[in-house]
Amino acid sequence: MSAPKITFIGAGSTVFVKNILGDVFQRPALKSAHIALMDIDETRLEESHIVVRKLMDSVGANGEISCHRDRKTALQGADFVVVAFQIGGYEPCTVTDFAVCKRHGLEQTIADTLGPGGIMRALRTIPHLWAICDDMTEVCPDATMLNYVNPMAMNTWAMYARYPHIKQVGLCHSVQGTAEELARDLDLDPADLRYRCAGINHMAFYLSLEKKLADGSYVSIYPDLLQAYADGRAPKPNLHGNPRCENIVRYEMFKKLGYFVTESSEHFAEYTPWFIKPGRDDLIARYKVPLDEYPKRCVEQLANWHQELESYKRGERIEVKPSREYASTIMNAIWTGEPSVVYGNVRNDNLIDNLPQGCCVEVACLVDANGIQPTKVGALPAHLAALMQTNINVQTLLTGGDPHRKSRLRLSRHDDGSAHRRGVGDRRDLRAGGRSDRQPRRLAAGLAAPLILLCRRGQRTRRCLSRSIKR
Repeated sequence: MSAPKITFIGAGSTVFVKNILGDVFQRPALKSAHIALMDIDETRLEESHIVVRKLMDSVGANGEISCHRDRKTALQGADFVVVAFQIGGYEPCTVTDFAVCKRHGLEQTIADTLGPGGIMRALRTIPHLWAICDDMTEVCPDATMLNYVNPMAMNTWAMYARYPHIKQVGLCHSVQGTAEELARDLDLDPADLRYRCAGINHMAFYLSLEKKLADGSYVSIYPDLLQAYADGRAPKPNLHGNPRCENIVRYEMFKKLGYFVTESSEHFAEYTPWFIKPGRDDLIARYKVPLDEYPKRCVEQLANWHQELESYKRGERIEVKPSREYASTIMNAIWTGEPSVVYGNVRNDNLIDNLPQGCCVEVACLVDANGIQPTKVGALPAHLAALMQTNINVQTLLTGGDPHRKSRLRLSRHDDGSAHRRGVGDRRDLRAGGRSDRQPRRLAAGLAAPLILLCRRGQRTRRCLSRSIKR
C-alpha cells in the first residue's frame, strides 16, 4: 500500500505538530507518509522541520518532509489536511480580546469558544478556513480535513455550510481527556471505563460513564464521583500541574445537572451565567475560577517552548509518547480500513433530536475506509439540551443561520455567559479605543463589517438551574 500525503496547515504550532506526528509515525501504515508542513512564519516552520526530522529518526520513520509557505502548493495532492492555527496569535489578538473586554467590565477565562473573545476569534478565523476549503476544492478535493481550530463549533459549522462537499471533522480532546481525569480521581485504569457522550463542543455530557467490574459487567461511576467530591477526595490536582485550574466548577455543575461535562472548569465557567459576575469576587474565589487564564498560559507556554526547542536541537532523539489526539486514529482507519470510533464535531443530520438540525454537534463517529460516519444519539435530557441551546443561539447567528446582518452584529446580546453582566441599554463598540492598528477594520469580510457591539440584554436565568447555584 502506498503512503498518504499529510499536509499540516499551521505547522508553526510545533508542540502540537510533535504530538500529532509522533502518533502518526508509530502507525506502520503511516510511517512512510509524506509530511507537508505549511506556515507563514518561516522561523517557526524551520523549528517544526527540525522537530519532525528528529521524530522520524527517533522512531525509524522514512517518509518525505517538505516545507511550504504557499498553502496551495502544500495542499497539492494531499490525502489528509490537519489544520491548527490561531489567526492573529497571542499578540495582538489574544491580548486585544481580553484587554478591550476587561475595559468594558467583562472578565474572561479562555475566550476561545463563546463570549466576545470567542466571537471575535471566529470572525478572524472563518474567512481563512474558507480559503483553505477553496484550495482543497481545487487541488485535493478527496482529502479529509481534521480541524483543530477554535472556536470549534462555529468554525466547523461555517465550513460545512458553505462547502458541504469537503470531507471534514472538528476534533477536540476534551471527551477522552476528561474520561482519563475522572478515572484518575477514582484511582481507576482509564482502560476499564466505557462511556457514551454527546452534545456540542465544550458542552458535551457523559450520558453514561461506567467502570468494568471483575465479573465483566459494568456499573456507573457517577455515585462514586459524587461521594469522592463530597469527601474531598476529588478532584485531584490536574495532570498539567497548573495550580490555577482546579476542577470545582464542573463538579458543582455535575451535582446540579446529574451529568458530567467534558470541557474543563476554566472553560465552562464562561459558557454559563453563574460563575463570573460583576462585583462577585466571592464566586471567583469559591469556585476557583482562573480569570485571564489563557493569556497567562500563552506566556508560560512560549517561555517553555524556547527551552524545549533547545533540548530538541541538542539531543539526538526525541522521546515519543502517545497523545490523546484522534488524528492518527482517523488517518489510519481511513487509509487501512481498520475501523475505529472517535468523538467528532459534525453537522446535526438527525443525530440529536432535540438540538436544531444543521447545528454542529459532538458525537461518536465510526471511522473506516468509508470515511467519518457519525452515529445517532436520539434525544438528550431536556435540561442539557436547553443549556446547549443558549450556546447554539450565538453559533447560529454567526454562521449565517439568520440572514439579517444586524443579527450578526448583536451576537453577544445572546451570549448567556456575558449577557447577564450588561444592561439592555449598555452599549460598547469594541472598536472604540480597542482596535489594534494591525487589525483590519473588517475582520471577517462576508460575515460582519464592524466588530460586534457589546450590546447586553437582561436575561432571566432558567429557574430550574438558577435556584441550585447560590448567588
